[in-house]
Amino acid sequence: MSGHSTYHYKNPVVRWIDSRLPIISAMRSNALDFPTPKNLNYFWTFGGILTLFLAIQIVTGIVLAMHYTPHVDLAFASVEHIMRDVNYGWLIRYMHANGASFFFIAVYIHIFRGLYYGSYKAPRELIWMIGVVILLLMMATAFMGYVLPWGQMSFWGATVITNLFSAIPLVGTSIVEWLWGGFAVGNPTLNRFFSLHYLLPFVLAAVVFLHIWALHVPGNNNPTGVDVKSKKDTVPFHPYYTVKDLFAIVVFLVFYAAFVFYMPNFLGHPDNYIPANPLVTPAHIVPEWYFLPFYAILRAIPDKLGGVLAMFASIGVLFLLPWLDTSKIRSATFRPLYRQFFWILVLVCIGLGYLGAMPAEGGYVIAARILTTYYFVHFLVILPLLGIFEKTKPLPPSISESVLAKGGGAGSAVATGAAAAPERQG
Repeated sequence: MSGHSTYHYKNPVVRWIDSRLPIISAMRSNALDFPTPKNLNYFWTFGGILTLFLAIQIVTGIVLAMHYTPHVDLAFASVEHIMRDVNYGWLIRYMHANGASFFFIAVYIHIFRGLYYGSYKAPRELIWMIGVVILLLMMATAFMGYVLPWGQMSFWGATVITNLFSAIPLVGTSIVEWLWGGFAVGNPTLNRFFSLHYLLPFVLAAVVFLHIWALHVPGNNNPTGVDVKSKKDTVPFHPYYTVKDLFAIVVFLVFYAAFVFYMPNFLGHPDNYIPANPLVTPAHIVPEWYFLPFYAILRAIPDKLGGVLAMFASIGVLFLLPWLDTSKIRSATFRPLYRQFFWILVLVCIGLGYLGAMPAEGGYVIAARILTTYYFVHFLVILPLLGIFEKTKPLPPSISESVLAKGGGAGSAVATGAAAAPERQG
């Protein structure tokens, strides 16, 4: 899709540097001049939002690490020191804590956009799979970061989640002891989690670079799912999408700022403002909100090993999605039956999130089992069958005709293409 930039730089210093190290022209061809489908909607702006929030998390995390003490006797007090004594420490910490939540909000929207518009289909399978790896790295990083304040929920969350690995036959106990650095969650555990929490964002940034690199080979998918057929179907990324992305980023930052400044603890748990105490178990141990759907799946299975396998399988199944969905049509815009099942899946995931926050008892467990079953049925049964039995709508001849069609509808685009066909033949 993109090649070496042919732009002529007027500045002689820039021209001299670029002739010997063409990093500037590479950035220009892959960022500013990159041909992008002209019909992308605002759901495509979340890639830029995610890149910004990764930068925010890394910068605020580095500053916090300068003042944090990874020791069980001092960690909680060091967080209070950041909040009370460090200049603007409260702001940096609230930006980092709420930034994690907004990072996950953006990534979940990004994922469901991919599911709706079929962005995982050929030739973008590897882009999708790298994206799932990014999700796993985000979850690992966020979990370890949640442990660092060393409050009650931090300590007991670490205890419960790390104990899950003990369900693995033969090697489970050894893995848990390695994670703990001993025979219980303690100072070695905190040190390990702090080191990994500091390291993983840089690994995440490298994988994001691979994700963007892989994206630039086939180019962006688009709401119609129709491949780019000519230059008329595209516009340069700058200024068209840089301005659009900037507007979306500002709107998203407004909501982010509202949480940071007006309700910074809304997405946290009150028990985490109590110092960790191994002798007092909280009444209800729950992870952060962005883990709740997976936590519900874990608890829905009565067997410990089965629950662990189901939880990891709920993410693992996403790797297989490009092959499980057998339909040749990408976008749900032209798949009326798939569109209905997509929205059912969205409601199921929201329901699992709610059930993950509820006690694992009575009707909550039964509901979690029903929704967990549907989650896997959607990917393993419904998607393969839809590709065989679903009757899809006709695709527009091209992106341009879809955009320029009267009313912007797919049907109008098809009609326009059909009307133009005799003229082409003549």
